[in-house]
Amino acid sequence: MRTYKLTIAYDGTNYQGWQRQSDTDRTIQGILEETLENCIGYQVQIDGSGRTDAGVHAEGNVAVFDCDTTIPSDKIKYALNNLLPEDIVVVESIAAEDNFHPRHCDCRKTYQYRILNTALPDPNRRRNTYFYRGRLDIDSMRRAAEYIVGTHDFVCFMASGSQVKDTVRTVYSLELERKDDIITMTIQGNGFLYNMVRIIAGTLLMVGRGQMRPEEVEKIIDKRDRKGAGPTAPAKGLTLKVIEYE
Repeated sequence: MRTYKLTIAYDGTNYQGWQRQSDTDRTIQGILEETLENCIGYQVQIDGSGRTDAGVHAEGNVAVFDCDTTIPSDKIKYALNNLLPEDIVVVESIAAEDNFHPRHCDCRKTYQYRILNTALPDPNRRRNTYFYRGRLDIDSMRRAAEYIVGTHDFVCFMASGSQVKDTVRTVYSLELERKDDIITMTIQGNGFLYNMVRIIAGTLLMVGRGQMRPEEVEKIIDKRDRKGAGPTAPAKGLTLKVIEYE
């Protein structure tokens, strides 16, 4: 029995998130497990690095599974991609060390949230950007982002329903860049709470619209005040870019 590591890219539009669910088979994990069973002939559990929500995309999510197979590790991706739907692609398959688990090993995760900031929506970018027509002050958004970088209790940016007890996380960097009509928020941290990146995006959008001053973000974090933070931005603008393991 060997441990194999997969790096997976997907368009999450048509899926109910990563995690397998009893009431639907339209999850990334569920489709991958079904496809892997068709490849090797028996059921295998695939464990991911975390749960991406319904509609969230990925370019570099990571998962592992244990199995006995004669398929070389670097060929597993081809066997799976021949059977997977076109909106899920295994971009790498390698043999992993036996003690490797994507949720339990120290890592840095990088997410991007993309905002289409123009007068009219673009049907060709509707799946992976959030359209916002009004003016956004990106300089104010950048000033607000500076308060988020560092190690904090980020419970103010966590949606209800999470069972996590430790809400302290470290954000290594949070950058905003405008290129033509796309504003991209890139955030890297050692882990993120439930809906944390989308709530940060929603908060920075409030700052950009002038509905919140940049310095208010520091007070929201200090008070651990979820009600003071912004709304949860739509899932379709969010992409898990890469996970780097130490």
